[in-house]
Amino acid sequence: MTLRQLYIETVGCQMNMLDSEMVVASLKKCGYELTTNPSVADTLLFNTCSVRQHAEDKTYSALGKLKRAKQEQPDKVIGVMGCMAQKDQRLIYERAPYVDLIVGPGQLHQIPELIDKARRGDRRQVAVSLGRRDGTVSHIKRSHETFDPLRDPSMRPTPFQAYLRIQIGCDKFCTYCVVPMTRGPEQGRSPKIIVDEAKTLADQGCKEITLLGQTVNSYRHVDGGKVTRLSDLLLELHEVPGIERLKFVTNYPKDMTQDLLEVVRDMPKVSPYLHVPLQSGSNTVLERMKRGYTVEDYRDMMERIRATVPDAAVSSDFIVGFCGETEEDFEQTIALVKECRFKNSFIFKYSERPGTKAADRIPDAVPYDVKQRRNNELLAVQNQISEEDNHEFLGRTVDVLVEGPSKASIKKGEDGMLLQLTGRTQCDRIVVFEGNRRLIGETIGVGVYDASSHTLFGTVVTQHAGPELFTVQ
Repeated sequence: MTLRQLYIETVGCQMNMLDSEMVVASLKKCGYELTTNPSVADTLLFNTCSVRQHAEDKTYSALGKLKRAKQEQPDKVIGVMGCMAQKDQRLIYERAPYVDLIVGPGQLHQIPELIDKARRGDRRQVAVSLGRRDGTVSHIKRSHETFDPLRDPSMRPTPFQAYLRIQIGCDKFCTYCVVPMTRGPEQGRSPKIIVDEAKTLADQGCKEITLLGQTVNSYRHVDGGKVTRLSDLLLELHEVPGIERLKFVTNYPKDMTQDLLEVVRDMPKVSPYLHVPLQSGSNTVLERMKRGYTVEDYRDMMERIRATVPDAAVSSDFIVGFCGETEEDFEQTIALVKECRFKNSFIFKYSERPGTKAADRIPDAVPYDVKQRRNNELLAVQNQISEEDNHEFLGRTVDVLVEGPSKASIKKGEDGMLLQLTGRTQCDRIVVFEGNRRLIGETIGVGVYDASSHTLFGTVVTQHAGPELFTVQ
């Protein structure tokens, strides 16, 4: 039997990467083979993101390149899935009328059936979830539920690292964000299902699991009279044999509870890495964003983190040039970044998203060149902090989960046993070093001898490395 060729392109967050993994697993079960060459594929899927305009533009550009291929080979099936599919069904067909199926994040389990229908000639298949006002809360939640977790290790970051979704949707309704509309109401998955999935991942050789949720520390599951919080879930997952590291992203400041911080402190498998988006250092801007907390609230959270988990690595997200952001607002952000000293920050220029409260009610009046300047200034401040703090690791030995060849090694085409490798510390710092290919997938000691803003540089510590140079950290 000739296997059908599947090409899939994914943009966006870790949620999308996980969705793509599960879709590929379900299609492989139906006789598909994955290819990285779109020209030989008879089925092409685009897993989309709507958080920023750039992500949508990238998808439309990819679809535009397929117009001629579809004309020449009309039996090719082209599908758009994910957040853009949920939000813009009509617009997608207007811009790319040759698309065969549009599937929202809650209907991914239907993709094999929808592809079969399209291939039989029933084009323009659409399967999306209910809108936030299109039914009762329970009906809307059910329409956003994902299918049982079929998994495909070949789609993971590495064979020994995996994502595990513990939460679906979001109820925060920040004025700039489309996620509550595209991913639906917030709902925590059953802890039993999550633990069982973690055991499956461990049986497949996974050593590190990253728990995913739009606001992951808001996780809550109620079963009868029992309430399970993220801290409870981490305690259960900590007991899964074979799992060495547990991470969780992305966190919401107001839900960074003391019980959760104590689990991070006390459980050795739980990474002391906390990604907690601040978005702005100005209370005026935070209120306009409807973030639900103040600068003072965030500062209090940081004080609790430092008091409970002194060595925690905290990273953040920022939006510069949000509607009405003044130079004073931006300077307040700069000041707070200097105060908090984040491990790293993801900085984005504000991109107006149709359908959000900000797009409907607040003019996007900050010029693009101002956004670009602020982006560069904030990035420079963060890079300086990151480099200074990374230099604190000089002379230390850190435990590194070796992920594989570094980007530089791949670019050079190194294929011998000895090459430049890369991995991460338990606090999510990137480390590169020379090593044997057999180290990939192992957790080893690496002595740090140099550092930049983004990377630690080290040497594998052997039994012959004396304590006079490196100390364990």
